Amino acid sequence: MKLKKLKKKVALEVLKFIPKNIIIGVGTGSTISYFIDFLKTIRNKIIGAVSSSIKTTENLKKNGIKIFELNKINNLPLYIDSADEINRNMDMIKGGGAALTKEKIIASAAKKFICIIDETKEVKILGKFPLPVEVLPMSYKYVKKKLEKLGGIVKKRNKIITENNNYILDISNLYINNPFDLENKINNIPGVISVGIFSQRKPDVLLVSKINKVKVIFRKNEK
Repeated sequence: MKLKKLKKKVALEVLKFIPKNIIIGVGTGSTISYFIDFLKTIRNKIIGAVSSSIKTTENLKKNGIKIFELNKINNLPLYIDSADEINRNMDMIKGGGAALTKEKIIASAAKKFICIIDETKEVKILGKFPLPVEVLPMSYKYVKKKLEKLGGIVKKRNKIITENNNYILDISNLYINNPFDLENKINNIPGVISVGIFSQRKPDVLLVSKINKVKVIFRKNEK
């Protein structure tokens, strides 16, 4: 089955997990774009959405879904996003689209986080996908030197300014055997806004699109 079909398959399946009359958080990426296309079919059953990026906002508005600011709502029951990589413990790498900071904020604010992926995103060890780090422009050379000590190859992403007016540093060839500790270590470097490891806030539910089915995995203690 082609990758596009796998993405569409899981994007459609997750609609079953959305309760009525709630505001949902919506992530960013190609799989999420398909999800938004399907979300319009139930747009009258939800109140609206909190968006993680300008691109997602435009897509939601195009499909007739009302946008809410996170600061103006009292609670967020559900966040739906995808991943660039995810391991068996549901530690993730996100940020290929440079929206990692807003994605992490909304995921952390949500009561439940559902991640939807195709099977190619499953890995044993994180790090094959370059790990993005959002940094303040004035600090990127300093942060780059600090990140290089962790291993891997650190490069500034060319011609990319985030929606928060910051730079992205990508770390490639990194073997991440302890995502939780690495997330903390990078976050503690002065000048770092956010790192694309999602280990402190893992998804509660993972939907994986495979050739014959969509596999549903619940994180431990999650029903």
